Amino acid sequence: MRIVVLTGGIGGARFLLGVREHARAIGADVTAVVNVGDDVRMHGLQICPDLDSVMYTLGGAADPERGWGRVGETWVVKEELAKYGVEPSWFGLGDADTATHLVRTTMLSAGYPLSAVTAALCERWQPGITLLPATDDRLETHVVVDVDGERKAIHFQEWWVRHRGNVPTHNFVFRGADTAKPGAGVLDAIGQADVVLVAPSNPVVSIAPILAVPALKDAVANGPAPVVGVSPIIGGSPVRGMADKCLATLEVEVSAGGVGRMYGPRAEGGLLDGWLVDTSDAQAQVPGVRTKAVPLWMKDPATTARMVADALELAR
Repeated sequence: MRIVVLTGGIGGARFLLGVREHARAIGADVTAVVNVGDDVRMHGLQICPDLDSVMYTLGGAADPERGWGRVGETWVVKEELAKYGVEPSWFGLGDADTATHLVRTTMLSAGYPLSAVTAALCERWQPGITLLPATDDRLETHVVVDVDGERKAIHFQEWWVRHRGNVPTHNFVFRGADTAKPGAGVLDAIGQADVVLVAPSNPVVSIAPILAVPALKDAVANGPAPVVGVSPIIGGSPVRGMADKCLATLEVEVSAGGVGRMYGPRAEGGLLDGWLVDTSDAQAQVPGVRTKAVPLWMKDPATTARMVADALELAR
């Protein structure tokens, strides 16, 4: 069996721990197509937060308390930059994490595409699955906000890390998406998949940027593999992160049913054939989509693996 997962963020990384565990049990191959809309250039370094969160989590190096970055991280470089008064001071890079960004930036500057750089970085971390960036092209999530009496678009990282989303927010724009092409290997993976899973990632800033790449969305929506999504909302609240802020901005109901209806049925031009919700949301309905309620709290990889088994059963 070949499983493709559309994913991003910390929730998506933890979901992949369960996907990997279940895949090993059934002898399946897994390819994760990862959001790059969070990517940003800081202090001359190219930073790919979602790719790194997945890579570190599957490689056993993610910080379990913060949920992002490296465990046991130190912050000497950040402290020295602050002493120099270098901006942006609101975005901190850990010392070990900086090494990853140095390698990535050097390879990108030498002409390697992001997909090849990601494969090279994964040689160290051995995630046990194939990691593919959604695109090798520049694609950034920008947020239309009101700041200091001015309406403007700022990078997602500034919106979330600097402002914590606590500014008047009007829209999310995926800069570069219209002309972006799927990353190397992405279309082949989707075309050969037996099932496509949509991780319980933020639907607005983790999954939507992936689907904003036109050829990628077309491959998922019109491909042979059934598509099953896992709700990132449990009991009317996001498992973690800012999905509620993002959904409210787009006037989407913050509920399992609301996100499912936002994705929509694949038979009617949407994304989903099946939608997995938590048992607390058993009454959630998404017209035209098969819905199943199971426990969705990702307490550990084994619990998450059972969730993945339920998603594959729903696909069948």
